[in-house]
Amino acid sequence: MRIARYDAHGRVCWGIVEPAEGPAERVRAMVGDPFGARGTTTDVRPIDSVKLCAPCLPSKIFALAHNYADHLQGKSPPREPQVFLKVPSSVIGPDEPIVLPRGQGRVDEEGELVAVIGRRCRSVRREEALHYVLGYTCGNDVSARVWQKNDLNWWRAKSSDTFSPLGPFLVTGLDPSAALITARINGREVQRCRTSDLIFDVPALIEWISRSVTLEPGDLIFTGTSGEPAELHGGDAVEVQIDGIGVLCNPVSQEQRG
Repeated sequence: MRIARYDAHGRVCWGIVEPAEGPAERVRAMVGDPFGARGTTTDVRPIDSVKLCAPCLPSKIFALAHNYADHLQGKSPPREPQVFLKVPSSVIGPDEPIVLPRGQGRVDEEGELVAVIGRRCRSVRREEALHYVLGYTCGNDVSARVWQKNDLNWWRAKSSDTFSPLGPFLVTGLDPSAALITARINGREVQRCRTSDLIFDVPALIEWISRSVTLEPGDLIFTGTSGEPAELHGGDAVEVQIDGIGVLCNPVSQEQRG
């Protein structure tokens, strides 16, 4: 099931994306939200008539460093997941601009699979971990490299405004162990990987994180990026595509001086 969060003429709704009947897919509004009791309504609209928003509003965002071998630049794989935090205010949705801050130096895209927690969980065993996942979406862990290298921590390098694009949909029933991820800038492919190459897979991450922190519905886990991410410039368009989810596209702009 593909779930959308969208703005229909000023009213933000959750909805289920239905197969196309004609030239465009449709979205049917839900009662409630995907994290609790829900139903559907008779409010059905062409999906191209609404504005897609970020598919959830998390209370916490966890992200992974060094979780693909080809991203380690010759370093040994970590013995434990290397988790850092991104702030929720950095989240944007499809087609919203990634804004490069003034004086930021190099900023890269990082295409990733993002797990969306569906139920409150604490100290979950690996074998049970996926029962606590509602679904998955595409994410872009935008990263300011100079700040990442020189600051004592990564709060602004990874959490500047607009640095956590999500979307286009939240998809249930996806196999997180076999997803193909590609990233493109201006149509040119810059990343390609499969989640089968993750050093720590989604169940391992949920088990490890939930030992210390209670995960709540809507919380996110960015699972890490592969290879050598590419630099972003003002005027670019960056896409993250995951088979079974769709394409997350965001324009890139340079912050204007005030």
